Amino acid sequence: MLKTNTVKQALKRGEPVIGTMITEAGSTGFVWMLANLGYDFVFIDMEHSTYGLQATADMIKVARLANLVPLVRIPELSYGMLAPVLDAGAMGIMLPRVETRQQVEELVSYMKYPPYGVRGATAGRGSTDYSGASPQELVRHLNENTMVILQIEREIAVDNIDDLLSVPGVDAAVIGPFDLTISLGEDSMNAPRVNEAIGKVVEAAKRHQVASGIHIADPAVILKWRELGMTMLGCNTDLGFFTTGASKTLSALREGSGRTAGQEVTNIHV
Repeated sequence: MLKTNTVKQALKRGEPVIGTMITEAGSTGFVWMLANLGYDFVFIDMEHSTYGLQATADMIKVARLANLVPLVRIPELSYGMLAPVLDAGAMGIMLPRVETRQQVEELVSYMKYPPYGVRGATAGRGSTDYSGASPQELVRHLNENTMVILQIEREIAVDNIDDLLSVPGVDAAVIGPFDLTISLGEDSMNAPRVNEAIGKVVEAAKRHQVASGIHIADPAVILKWRELGMTMLGCNTDLGFFTTGASKTLSALREGSGRTAGQEVTNIHV
C-alpha cells in the first residue's frame, strides 16, 4: 500500500504535529503505545542508540500498521545507510549535524527517485507495505510522501541556514538544542545566544516555506517556540518518559511510607 504521509501534509498546511523519539526500547510494543496515545510521528534513533537495521525496520513496520508516521534519524550521510531504511518503509529521514549546502543536496539526491535524485527503485518491500506499484506510480508517490529533515545543531548551520533551507526538496529543519548549546559554547539551553540562534532558524524556515521544529524534553519550551511559528514538535524519548515516571512513582511511595527520598536523576537530555 502506498501510504500518504499525514505529517508532511499537515506541515504543508501549517498545522502542528506532535511526536517523540525511541532510543532505548527493545520492544515494538512501545510504538503501538505511542500510536494508541495519539502521537502523530515517532523518530527512531539510529545515531545515539544501539539499533541496527533489523530492529529499526521492525519498528517502522509496526508504526506503519498503527498509522504512526515513522521517521528515522540516521547516524551519518551515506547512501548505504539511508537506502535500506527508506526501503524498509521510513517515511522520512532526519540527518544530524548538518553544516553545508553540499550535504543537504546529497541527502535530497539519495532520498529522491529520478529525475530529482539517484535513489534506486524497488517495489514490494516495506515502503509499499509489501504490495506492488508501477514504476511511475512508485516514483511519484514516494518522492511526494518522503520527508527530508535537517537537524540543526551546529553554529555553522545557523550561520548557513538560508543556504541550507533553499535546497529544493527540504521539508523541515529541527533544532537539536543540546548540541547547539555546546556548539555555541554555552552551558544552558535557555542562554540568550541559544534562543537567538533558534529564532534565526525559525525565521529562515518561514522565508523558505519549510517547517521548523525542535526536539527537547520540556513541553513548556516547545510551546514557547510553537507560539513563534514552529510546527514540528518533538518531545522527550522513551528513556526520558521512563526515567521521569519511575522517579515520580518512587518518590511518592518513599514519602508515603516514611522512607527517605531516592536519588534524583537530572540533566538527561534528548
